[in-house]
Amino acid sequence: MTGNLLNHRAEGPASAPPLLLGPSLGTSYALWDEIAPELSITHRVIRWDLPGHGGSAADLIGPGATVGDLAALVLALADSLGVERFAYAGVSLGGAVGLHLAVHHPERLESLAVICSSAHFDGSGPWRERAARVRREGLQWLVETAGSRWFTPGFTVPRLVRDHREADPGAYAACCDALAAFDLRDRLAEIPVRTLLVAGREDPATPPAHLREIADAVPGAALVEVPGASHLAPAQCPRAVLTALRAHLGAGEGGALPGMAVRREVLGDAHVDRAQARQTPFTARFQDFISRYAWGEIWTDPTLSRRERSMITLTALVAHGHYDELAMHVRAARRNGLTPEEIGAVLLQTAVYCGVPAANSAFAVAQRVLAEEGTGVPGAAGGE
Repeated sequence: MTGNLLNHRAEGPASAPPLLLGPSLGTSYALWDEIAPELSITHRVIRWDLPGHGGSAADLIGPGATVGDLAALVLALADSLGVERFAYAGVSLGGAVGLHLAVHHPERLESLAVICSSAHFDGSGPWRERAARVRREGLQWLVETAGSRWFTPGFTVPRLVRDHREADPGAYAACCDALAAFDLRDRLAEIPVRTLLVAGREDPATPPAHLREIADAVPGAALVEVPGASHLAPAQCPRAVLTALRAHLGAGEGGALPGMAVRREVLGDAHVDRAQARQTPFTARFQDFISRYAWGEIWTDPTLSRRERSMITLTALVAHGHYDELAMHVRAARRNGLTPEEIGAVLLQTAVYCGVPAANSAFAVAQRVLAEEGTGVPGAAGGE
């Protein structure tokens, strides 16, 4: 990253429709960790850090900053990435940035999702007081109450609390200045882009009434309330937020979320990340299909254990001669708890029912994979 651009993380194929995700004050783009990988199945997801948060430089804004200043930084980031028009979703301050873009730069937005946010933040006084105290005392006094402000009792996300603790106080205070000056209530009716509002029913910072106010004013806007969610709904209730976003973005319902989680657990993050990096608009629906049905319905069915499913999968792959897939599922079988001896026993049985040549090739593949993993299995290929 260069010093004059917001730090960001891009996921999904570069050729997919772009989707920018904005964070809440005090958090980093880690706020979207449970949702961004799933959205990247169908979109080029670009999530960014506020100035002084995560990896963004603190001096990108200063005292007296406005939400318009933050929106200008988002547009500069999009321009640097060659993104002209994009879908946008943001939480709290990130949602305010989205509203500003929809009012002042609607030609840049394909759609807008405003999550646990507001067209105003209850007046300037408390925010100016918070900014002044942060400039005097730092952020520790706020970090101590982050859990109660962000989540319902008994829930937390340590990574986000750490991000809050490590944020730059001066940049945080400047973001408070931006919230203090923000009020777009008289401009909401001008928003021409398709708009979704997502409210957390237990959100004390921006209660559902704030989102209803926007929904009532923006032509054609839709409102979803998430039961049990407080202010950082994407972190606390990711499945509900993902379902709403996927429907809003035209990507269907949220059935890929549990499937993607199992897919990563069985095949490993590195493999899934490579598969998503190779994804194109042509293959995106197939990747979604695999996540929803192979992993979201079959591999999540508790009737068979993952060990048993690995044994069945190894046998089927040998029977059909899919040796590239076999190597991947030998690794998955190890991840699912099979020992090298058990994998060998499965392959030996395939010699009886699938044929010796097929089993011979399968043993060679498995031997190579197990040797690479340092299991003690020699690496020399076997043969008849």
